[in-house]
Amino acid sequence: MKNLISFFCIVCFVGSYYTIQAQELASVSMEIPANYKKRNPIYDYSEKQLNNTDTVPGFETASNKLMVTGIIYEKDRKTPAKDVILYICQPDENGHFVMKRDSNRKRYVHHRAWIKTDADGRYTFYTFMPGKFLRTKELKQINRVIKVQGNPEYDMSPFFFDDDPLIADLTLACRSEVVKSMLRLDKKGTMQVATRDIYLSESRPEFN
Repeated sequence: MKNLISFFCIVCFVGSYYTIQAQELASVSMEIPANYKKRNPIYDYSEKQLNNTDTVPGFETASNKLMVTGIIYEKDRKTPAKDVILYICQPDENGHFVMKRDSNRKRYVHHRAWIKTDADGRYTFYTFMPGKFLRTKELKQINRVIKVQGNPEYDMSPFFFDDDPLIADLTLACRSEVVKSMLRLDKKGTMQVATRDIYLSESRPEFN
């Protein structure tokens, strides 16, 4: 009789354990969207509540630190845009996109960050000057994606840099496009600082 009771207790314990495990796995799977690996990385932030300042991994040890800041405005070019999410990613200082995988096996660019504007519309990223491959004709750049509340996300023109020597080799038409999202750098202490406001339109952002 005692053996029967012991066996029954073990069966109940094992059954309860696997039930709990199944519930936890089901809970995790419900939290991960079906399109997780294919969706835009702008949705992959880990913070429960974003704010208007973020730091790209590697900033602290980078030799050429950079702060990019500004205000995102509504299409009237006067009203600060609240609750806009801005995502950036970039190469490392040698021009390589460092790729990693998260716990769900999704590949992502390691040097990335997100902000969400407050009522003042302000954003600030602490990062570093991206490098570029020596043998390519591609400009140094920081890639960006924006998400306005109630609308789908979309890619923005990258941030370019006014000190890039390859700008002189561009055609006039290309140069006029690059200027629209160009960062002008000022040295403040040990850090380069660039201020760039963003103006939203109905279809895509416009830049001053």
